[in-house]
Amino acid sequence: MRTFLYTDDGVTIDSVYDPGAVVYDSSRPSAGDLAFVVAHGFTGDVDRPHVRRVVEAFTRHGGVVTFSFRGHGASGGRSTVGDREVLDLAAAVRWARELGHARVVTVGFSMGGSVVLRHAALYGGDGREGDGGARTDAVVSVSAPARWYYRGTAPMRKLHWLVTRPEGRLVGRYGFRTRIHHQEWNPVPMSPVEAVPRIAPTPLLIVHGDQDGYFPLDHPRMLAQAAGDHGELWLEPGMGHAEHAAGGALLDRIGHWAVAQGG
Repeated sequence: MRTFLYTDDGVTIDSVYDPGAVVYDSSRPSAGDLAFVVAHGFTGDVDRPHVRRVVEAFTRHGGVVTFSFRGHGASGGRSTVGDREVLDLAAAVRWARELGHARVVTVGFSMGGSVVLRHAALYGGDGREGDGGARTDAVVSVSAPARWYYRGTAPMRKLHWLVTRPEGRLVGRYGFRTRIHHQEWNPVPMSPVEAVPRIAPTPLLIVHGDQDGYFPLDHPRMLAQAAGDHGELWLEPGMGHAEHAAGGALLDRIGHWAVAQGG
């Protein structure tokens, strides 16, 4: 099922629903009511093969909603590289609940990993936005940054050129099908590490590869430290960055973790 959702600020979001391939199992009674909402990384979209591979893996555990962030693919607007994208995720979570899923788990990769953390802090946890329909029941953040403006690796320096320079944004538009907003953040949004303490009591899983070429291990460790006893950290040996590096076995473990949060 494919549709366009509308965010609270009026942006159209290209969204796809894949029903779960879950066969009822008495040892996993909560699996049937579960939906994953997948938040892709920067320059991804719902039709990218690496995003569809994640969807296919999660359908073994529940229904899956995926969507293209603003400025990506067929969605409207322009990318704000993790700021207003929280509204896109909120619209997708509401849709998952409208489709009848009682439990929703958000799973984000890279930029999407930072978005699921901030979304859970705003709409889950202590519920600052007061929107129960957009609330998540558990959060999985994969390969996310802990802090903004990080330029400590060559890939991140290239990404900053893509975002901040006019010629970079042209490359993003025509080379990656990603339309990037020219305005800087104002105000600067809450950082992922600032968001994490506000997520409790919503279950939180942080996943990061020890061969991540974008964000070294101080990022997941900062996030885990901010979570304290509340969050769970998986450091994956040999794993690189985000969806491309997330193998089937890891995705299956994440799916089992999500099902287990239902008790």
